[in-house]
Amino acid sequence: MKSTWIALATLMSFSLYTGWTMFIAEQSLLAFGLELMARPDTAQVVIDLYVMAGLACAWMIRDARSKGRSWLRVAPFLLLTAVFVSVGPLLYIVFEGFGRRSAHHAHEGA
Repeated sequence: MKSTWIALATLMSFSLYTGWTMFIAEQSLLAFGLELMARPDTAQVVIDLYVMAGLACAWMIRDARSKGRSWLRVAPFLLLTAVFVSVGPLLYIVFEGFGRRSAHHAHEGA
């Protein structure tokens, strides 16, 4: 449960920072991404980031399937991962952590 709270704190902090930077940005997110891909050194970092995003997506799909859920259930998290990378997996961890807690309490009450 502690990891869920850590993920929530990280998600909130990172999301607020991301929102703030997008608000003050002088260019669009797409233009920024294209600029990063224009140089080999920054392109390497972006490619590395998306390799990790792909691994996180594979993990989320595998985790959902191991719990008997369709990969479609994680589709919103996958889309967030494609755009904001860290936000998708962090949100998935938070939803799964608090969902597990709610299910556990509901089971205890029955």
